[in-house]
Amino acid sequence: MANSVVATAFGGPDVLTVIDEQVPAPGPGEVQVELRAVGVNPFDYKSYSGAFGSDPASLPVRPGLEGAGVVVAVGEGAAGPAGPLAVGDEVIVHPGKGSYTQLLNIDAGDALPKPPSLPWEQAAGLLATGTTAVDALTTAQVTSSDTLLIHGAAGAVGALAVQLAVARGATVIGTARESKHDYLRSLGAVPVAYGDGLLDRVRAAAPNGVDAAFDTAGTDEAVDASLALVADRGRIVTIVAFGRAAQDGFPAIGGGSPESARIRQEARSELIELAGRGQLDVLVAKTFPLEAAAQAHTELQSPHPSGKFVLLP
Repeated sequence: MANSVVATAFGGPDVLTVIDEQVPAPGPGEVQVELRAVGVNPFDYKSYSGAFGSDPASLPVRPGLEGAGVVVAVGEGAAGPAGPLAVGDEVIVHPGKGSYTQLLNIDAGDALPKPPSLPWEQAAGLLATGTTAVDALTTAQVTSSDTLLIHGAAGAVGALAVQLAVARGATVIGTARESKHDYLRSLGAVPVAYGDGLLDRVRAAAPNGVDAAFDTAGTDEAVDASLALVADRGRIVTIVAFGRAAQDGFPAIGGGSPESARIRQEARSELIELAGRGQLDVLVAKTFPLEAAAQAHTELQSPHPSGKFVLLP
């Protein structure tokens, strides 16, 4: 038996409930993972909010995209990206649909070895945000000669994008509230405050211009500044402002296209290797017991400390 969090209706975090359920043995090509930590992402609460439809036939909704844990059962022929899997292997799970649970059956191809040096909480919060950041930087064609503007740079996705872009040799300007500027400096970014006068502050920070922009904020302010600063709209990428992207002709990525899916899948092993070597930091803002998933979702939608929220089953 395992505790799992499900949404029994569409709405806010109050529709989440914890159930005790029997988890079947893994099938061929699958493994069963006892999760030690589960990453929390904005998509998780959007999945039951009604934003993607509210067909009662799709209930209950099982939120969750990622996690980390120990293999406790192995189906016939189960092999991951690093080879055959065995009971006792420590793995990072992504994608791991429905990961708000103690026991999760997944395709073995989505169970990647966890480095011993990487704590469970960081491992669980690495891949959903990290692969999104890689997808954005690849789409924006960021290179060592570029100046990159990242909106919402102190958020979970933004912070990994800062680190990855800096590692490429790019100059990074990151928007955030002033209380998070020291954090951005520690990652190697030049921080600027958002709000009135943003355009002037970015121009002052980038006297030679801005080559590309990555929007994780989704505000009109962020989009308008990007359009004013970046000459090539193909190098402005958003993960939230889908309406503006369609209207103004710049890329919006959500992982749903074959190209995005390929980029994200191929990025997983490298991200894990970097994090395991201490060259990529996953800041964990707060942890919650699995049973407090509703509280985590409520707090995630309000101003909160930089970093990832993580559930502990």
